[in-house]
Amino acid sequence: QVQLVESGGGLVQAGGSLRLSCEASGSIFSINVMGWYRQAPGKQRELVARMYNSGTTSYADSVKGRFTISRDNAKNTVYLQMNSLAPEDTAVYYCYCYSGGGYWGRGTQVTVSS
Repeated sequence: QVQLVESGGGLVQAGGSLRLSCEASGSIFSINVMGWYRQAPGKQRELVARMYNSGTTSYADSVKGRFTISRDNAKNTVYLQMNSLAPEDTAVYYCYCYSGGGYWGRGTQVTVSS
C-alpha cells in the first residue's frame, strides 16, 4: 500500500505559477513511476506529466514547455512546477504512482483566473 498526499494547489491569475507537491509513504520501495493527472469539470482525467525511476519524463502536449516534473527521492516527493498558467489549466490535480498497482492521491484544486 502506498499513500499519496498532494499540496500546493490554489487560485492564481493567468500567467502565474504554482508548484504542486506529492509525498509518498508506505510501500514506496517498489514505486517505478510517479506522476500527475488532472480532471477539469465535465472532462475525463488526463495525464499531465510522469517520471519513471530511470528519470525519463513525459508530458501532455498542452503543458510542454510550461510544466516541469521533478522528484526528490530522499523526501519521497514528486513536484510539478507549473508556469505560464492559463484558465484551461483549471482542474483538480491528482498525484499518481504505480507500485504493483495504481495509487492515487485525493487531489488538489488549481484554479486559474483570466
